[in-house]
Order: sequence, then structure tokens, then C-alpha cells
Amino acid sequence: MNVWIAVALTAVGCYAVKLAGLLVPVGALERPLVKRTAALLPVALLAALTAQQAFGKGQSLVLDAKAAGLAAATVALLLRAPFLVVIAVAVAVTAGARALTG
Repeated sequence: MNVWIAVALTAVGCYAVKLAGLLVPVGALERPLVKRTAALLPVALLAALTAQQAFGKGQSLVLDAKAAGLAAATVALLLRAPFLVVIAVAVAVTAGARALTG
């Protein structure tokens, strides 16, 4: 398949999704279930992406240095550390785990 055909089809698809979102009636968006779902959906998607990046490798699940860094970041967050400290802890633990496992 030509790359430009793929780009054009992707652009048309993105436009169609955006247009479909604009055509939803306002009354449908005001329902409590829709509001609750719209508020929780980004959090669920971010959690899924984080889990896939931290624990996935191809078609299998792995526990490696990334998982150790994520666990350390979680502990730092639970201790209410500032965001930059959380990132620094995650980086340090991930680097240390990779250095130990070689």
C-alpha cells in the first residue's frame, strides 16, 4: 500500500470521527452516565497505556526494570513527594535495576 494512501485514509478517518463527535445531540451529552464516563475514560486509557508500556513486551507480560521503576514511583506518590522527585526516583530505581540485571 502506498504511504500516501494510508495518510489520506487516516486523515479522512480522523475527520469522520471529529465530525461524528460534533453531530452528537447536546441532550445526549448532558446525561449523568455520559458525563461520568467522559470524566473517567481518560484515566482508564492512561492506566491501560501505562500498564502496557510497563509490563508488556510483544505478546507477553514481563516484570523487569520498568516495573520496578513504576513501583518506586507509586510509593513516592503515596508518600506525597513532589512530581519531579517522583520522576527522579523512578529513573534512579529503573537505572539501578537495569545495572543489576545487566
